[in-house]
Amino acid sequence: MVDRKADAKNRTSLDILVAGAGYVGLAAAVSLKQARPSLAVAVVDAAPAGVWQKDGRASAIAAAACRMLDQLGVWAEIAPEAQAITEMIVTDSRTSDPVRPVFLTFDGEVAPGEAFAHMVANRDLNGALRRRAEKLGIDIIEGVAVSAFDVNGAGITVHLADGATLKARLLIAADGVNSKLRDMAGIRTVKWEYGQSGIVCTVAHERPHSGRAEEHFLPAGPFATLPLKPDKDGTNRSSIVWVERSEDAEKLVAGDDLVFEHELEQRFGLKLGEIHVADKPRAWPLGLTLARAFVAPRIALAGDAAHGIHPIAGQGLNLGFKDVAALAEVVVEADRLGQDIGALDVLERYQQWRRFDTLQMGITTDVLNRLFSNDIGPLRAVRDVGLGLVERMPRLKDFFIRQASGLSGDTPKLLKGEAI
Repeated sequence: MVDRKADAKNRTSLDILVAGAGYVGLAAAVSLKQARPSLAVAVVDAAPAGVWQKDGRASAIAAAACRMLDQLGVWAEIAPEAQAITEMIVTDSRTSDPVRPVFLTFDGEVAPGEAFAHMVANRDLNGALRRRAEKLGIDIIEGVAVSAFDVNGAGITVHLADGATLKARLLIAADGVNSKLRDMAGIRTVKWEYGQSGIVCTVAHERPHSGRAEEHFLPAGPFATLPLKPDKDGTNRSSIVWVERSEDAEKLVAGDDLVFEHELEQRFGLKLGEIHVADKPRAWPLGLTLARAFVAPRIALAGDAAHGIHPIAGQGLNLGFKDVAALAEVVVEADRLGQDIGALDVLERYQQWRRFDTLQMGITTDVLNRLFSNDIGPLRAVRDVGLGLVERMPRLKDFFIRQASGLSGDTPKLLKGEAI
């Protein structure tokens, strides 16, 4: 990608500045610029140039987010390397159990030929959004953090760590769960840690997965197996999200490779033949973080800056894309009506749209984690009965599929695949 850093910093007056060049930040910039080409949009990111290319992880992209990416002109580039999830099964067991009965199965389609989710390599997603941003003329400043900002009646002045200053009408904070901009804006959070960490790695295996995703609820936390496209050599692969108590997770990741593969095999099983770890496992501490407000004068939070949730339902990134779609729709409508896009009354429309949904999802994932991440006999019996009942109720299963696909509730236009 062409380095546009100097060009961006020479343009000191902007309409919108996005802080954070992850998927949420880039999607926000592309959504707004594509809908309103007259807007001057730039992105600033603290990470050094090229760091995103070293990310070996993959993400589950729900059907609604795929529709949005298609509307933004990037899905056609991503799709050939994306793996559709054709089936989802859920089990509840102990690691030592010789048999893991399947309590719940989901067909992987929300419509004929449309999978409810795809697995996409993070590098592919980020790269496609960056190339689209470049084509639209969005400037990206990399390797420089926002050090401070000043809000006045007409706009916001943003000070960068290298001494440069940018002025904008709206600042979008998409700088992650530990958002510094959120703190600078004085927005408080509700936050607690789970004492769990998520281990992420890629596993190669003998037999094909046929697009099946599995989630095993184990006493320490869920163990998810998510299908990936075979690599260039045709090797079958899956992505693992393995939740363990933080102390155990750190020991597993830092310990002997043979011990790690043994413990992984105990959870993964041999249904797909012999397995081996294809990359370096990493662990991230898990917690719940919910911003008490999503907006402040001239500032809007999006993605993990607004909400960080447990990965048990695989909805974190998709919630961020829903933020982007809602915020873009609100801002574009305001601009078309000649309103001030950074005014608090405009931004509060976005907050009203998204705040309850994210609070609901945060509470849901919290309850699910507490319900399933334990080995209490009576509680296990109750939840297994519950899973069995859902399995026997097609309409309820369809409801859960719609939820997982991101197509339920008050859905923004981009998530329906419609232009704004």
